[in-house]
Amino acid sequence: MLNSILMKESIVELLRKEAEAVMNIPVTDAFEKAVDMVVEQVHKKGGKLVTSGMGKAGQIAMNIATTFCSTGIPAVFLHPSEAQHGDLGVVQENDVMLLISNSGKTNEIVALTQLARILNPNLKYIVITGNPDSPLAQEADICLATGNPGEVCLLGMTPTTSTTAMTVIGDILVVETMRKTQFTIEEYSKRHHGGYLGQRSRELSK
Repeated sequence: MLNSILMKESIVELLRKEAEAVMNIPVTDAFEKAVDMVVEQVHKKGGKLVTSGMGKAGQIAMNIATTFCSTGIPAVFLHPSEAQHGDLGVVQENDVMLLISNSGKTNEIVALTQLARILNPNLKYIVITGNPDSPLAQEADICLATGNPGEVCLLGMTPTTSTTAMTVIGDILVVETMRKTQFTIEEYSKRHHGGYLGQRSRELSK
């Protein structure tokens, strides 16, 4: 019984810390600038969003790409290591790169910016990071800071709270881009055919 009570108290504290981290994400003009860049380059000029990250940040980047795809913004995930072995060729004119690294020092991601500039010197960069003074942030046209929350992991090491903040920032970009492009349920239903959401979107678009 005592162990059960202690675990519930621990869970409540974890939820508090995660929620606090989300509420402490710095809300700046950078969000509006990032949304405007995606709309201009992708929605208007026909480019795409190329997301990338290493490790846990890479999983977040992949999720952001698939969510953008279903809401009218063509996007792909580019693995930073595979990019050095030919996959960088997916980058085209008018693309925007969205790069994620909590430290802002991830070697593979910093290298990706340098290699991508060789391919396309005019490429635009949005960076999500916990370190706005990092080498990666310096490469960015727009930097979205997470607020650098402490990890709730007992060791203070495993990406936990930081990835929550990254996910929320991705959600903000998606939703505000939808608002800017006036994305409709009819357009959603054309992209999402399967499962409950596909069925529900078709019903709502009639």
